[in-house]
Amino acid sequence: MSMSIVLVLLAVCLSASALRLSHVSRGPAAISASPYSRIGALCMKDKGGGKGGGKGGGAPAASKGGSSTASDDPSAAGKVVISDATDKFKKSVTAAAESLSTLRVGKANPSLLDRVMVEYFGANTPLKQLASVTTPTPSQLLVDPFDKSSLGAIEKALFEADLGMTPNNDGKAIRLNVPSLTGDRRKELAKMAKSFGEEAKVAIRNVRKTAMEKLKGMKKDVSEDAAKNFEDDLQKAVKKYEGDVDKLVADREKEILTV
Repeated sequence: MSMSIVLVLLAVCLSASALRLSHVSRGPAAISASPYSRIGALCMKDKGGGKGGGKGGGAPAASKGGSSTASDDPSAAGKVVISDATDKFKKSVTAAAESLSTLRVGKANPSLLDRVMVEYFGANTPLKQLASVTTPTPSQLLVDPFDKSSLGAIEKALFEADLGMTPNNDGKAIRLNVPSLTGDRRKELAKMAKSFGEEAKVAIRNVRKTAMEKLKGMKKDVSEDAAKNFEDDLQKAVKKYEGDVDKLVADREKEILTV
């Protein structure tokens, strides 16, 4: 009788082991659904528990195909480099135009005083922020300070600016008579116009150098054709804005040298 019981128990244990192995081969779901779910749960806790719960647990992984930004897209980043460089080229051309406008050509023009800086309460301040500048006659400039106490500082700044004009202070405003240009003075001004143009082109080339270095750093992430196209676009922009500077200088030289 006792032998029979032992044999029955042995058979039950063997069947249980075989059934558990069958559930394990079919996956975690089968284990959790079986009479041995507690054992299956313990096995799953050991093998797939923790943060992610194994292959089937935890939060879903982030999709690799999500939205991208310009920093993730080398092609978009290259376009940004070209756009930024172009903006700086435009600023260089604008600065050249402003400098050229300060060269007098024999006629009174308020822009002749644009580069005059006045020490006002310890800070260098553009004259046009401290006074109105008008042309009462074709050959005279009138500087009328908003703050009359700044008259002396403005007069000093005008002397130091080496404009080729002598300030006349009447206690309320300052007048400058624009003298007619001699041939030698016209040549000097023409040289100054060229120097302003060269300064602008140097600034453009410096921007080009920086942009080119950025584009070269992207070569490993873009195709050879794309890299070449970016460099070509940058060079075309350089030529365009250098041409704009050359035209500004040529036009100003013509005005200066025309008697």
